[in-house]
Amino acid sequence: MDQSVILGQVADIIRDVLDINDDKKLMINGETTADQMEGWDSFNHINIVVAIEQHFGIKFKTAEIESLRNVGEMVELIARKKAA
Repeated sequence: MDQSVILGQVADIIRDVLDINDDKKLMINGETTADQMEGWDSFNHINIVVAIEQHFGIKFKTAEIESLRNVGEMVELIARKKAA
């Protein structure tokens, strides 16, 4: 699966979990961090991770999640898991 497709799907999931309106779609890219997103707290972080796992049919290890610094790294991790 192409990383740009994954990024679009991840961005949609993040917008859904954080209840972000469509007019802010351009906010989410590979460099986006949780600190930059209003409402992306520890509770919603868990909701985002669970939603991503369900959507892509994958499971993350705790260490993998803790090592992620931005959305782009999440996309790369998803691509690796889907390719495995």
